[in-house]
Amino acid sequence: MDRLLTRTFDLIVGCLGSILTAPVVLTLMVLIRLESPGNPVYTQIRVGRDGLPFRIYKLRTMVSGAEFHGAGLAIAEGDSRITRLGAWLRRTSLDELPNLWNVARGEMSVIGPRPTLRHQVDAYTDRQRGRLAVKPGITGWAQVNGRASLPWPERIELDLWYVEHRSLRLDLEILRRTAAQVRGGGGIYKGEAGGWQSPDGF
Repeated sequence: MDRLLTRTFDLIVGCLGSILTAPVVLTLMVLIRLESPGNPVYTQIRVGRDGLPFRIYKLRTMVSGAEFHGAGLAIAEGDSRITRLGAWLRRTSLDELPNLWNVARGEMSVIGPRPTLRHQVDAYTDRQRGRLAVKPGITGWAQVNGRASLPWPERIELDLWYVEHRSLRLDLEILRRTAAQVRGGGGIYKGEAGGWQSPDGF
């Protein structure tokens, strides 16, 4: 029953949200394309529930092909690859509006752990794989408790705590905190202690 209610909520938010935000997304796509060449929509393969891969959609905030230059997938505040418009999109979280398409398609949920990359999942311990028991979300417990500024193991533990304690009341609290966090724009960069580190330290 909880899964049915969650999917119904996700379907309403995903479909309605995609329709209502379409003019904003289209406008931002034009502005992104005018500022720098390349597809204004960034896609990447992420890992979803039960370890199944899916293609996530976001508005591009960096120069095209940024993952192949500089620090690769590691992004810090002041990164020269981030465009001027991209910095604003990140601060306001508007770059994640296309995530609503993934929610409508059933690949993501409004609330859940943020979807990660395959090489990150491959490094999970057996306990950490419990993070894959639910659909990844646009926002989640780790997101409202520090986001990218948190050390990776701490983020995983917060997500596991959510998986073990998820409820309607907790989801509503996450939504409330998300609204406050978006207004403040904090935690979007990894800083010195945050972010993912490979087992080899790279």
